[in-house]
Amino acid sequence: MAVEERRAGESRKILLTGGSSGIGFEAATLLLQAGHHLTIPCRDGTTAALLRQRLSDKIDTPSCDLADLSSIGRCAEALLAKGEPIDTLVLNAGLQYSGMVEPRWSAQGFELTIAVNHLGHQALLQQLLPLLIGSKAPRLVVTASEVHDPTSAGGKVGLPAGLGDLAGLRQGPGALMLDGSASFSAEKAYKDSKLCNLLMAREVERRLREQGTHLPVLAWSPGLVIPRSKGGFFRYSRSHNPMGQALFAFVARDLLRLTESPQRAGALLAGLADGSKPHASGFQYWSNRVVGPGRLRFETSQPSAEACSDPLARLLWDLSAASTDRKATFHISSY
Repeated sequence: MAVEERRAGESRKILLTGGSSGIGFEAATLLLQAGHHLTIPCRDGTTAALLRQRLSDKIDTPSCDLADLSSIGRCAEALLAKGEPIDTLVLNAGLQYSGMVEPRWSAQGFELTIAVNHLGHQALLQQLLPLLIGSKAPRLVVTASEVHDPTSAGGKVGLPAGLGDLAGLRQGPGALMLDGSASFSAEKAYKDSKLCNLLMAREVERRLREQGTHLPVLAWSPGLVIPRSKGGFFRYSRSHNPMGQALFAFVARDLLRLTESPQRAGALLAGLADGSKPHASGFQYWSNRVVGPGRLRFETSQPSAEACSDPLARLLWDLSAASTDRKATFHISSY
């Protein structure tokens, strides 16, 4: 099935996770101003009410806790019952609690970073695929990070991303790390989840293409985003020294000028989501790279070698689908 691209001025129906704060909120603001119809799943009713108050009563805010597969299922079932196509599905929500020594757990007992950043998004994606491919011009956008790549500046700091043979995912609930490691690292868990985002994006594009559905699948890295307000990048890092956090932000953002603002990153995300720029069908990875102090370039790039592994992508998809223990509404065969 070939897809069309929207013409300038046409509104799209866009579902965006992680739209209540950070990059997602900035993107949602711009997309709403451009006249698009937004659905922003929210963790609970309080978050939804606050978002509608800040943004607009016109947005849809179904309840969807990405840390709870049952909540994801209820959200997907409600959206499927409405039957409205999704022109752009944006999987953007992300959790990071760097510096924490002890793991946190999802409702089903998965380590929370992997549950929210990867498993929850794959479960939502699988169940909403009928609405996405029902659009005349579908596109999928997935927020990843350069830290998935051990050769990148951020990826070199601390333990590198690496999934091994996915022994932890094979184990299921209670596993500390995806690679089966017996020791927990919050920083590595985040890097691993971003590697999963890229593998998932590549794999869903391949499976759909082999079944005759062609669409743009755009994974992207916003760069190091540090807002000037309290929270943001460090909002889950409660065990870090606040003075150390402030010093890091000051050096990276103000002295070395290596960071991106939430507003500019949000504009990049909105540009990928709104369909105004034509993208060829197939998988692309866009990275917001630092090319000099205060200068970043947003361009297509090559993911890490591990992110380009077809066997690993297939295995991750199949194990993740089994781990969510929900049958996808739209069946994508294993190859």
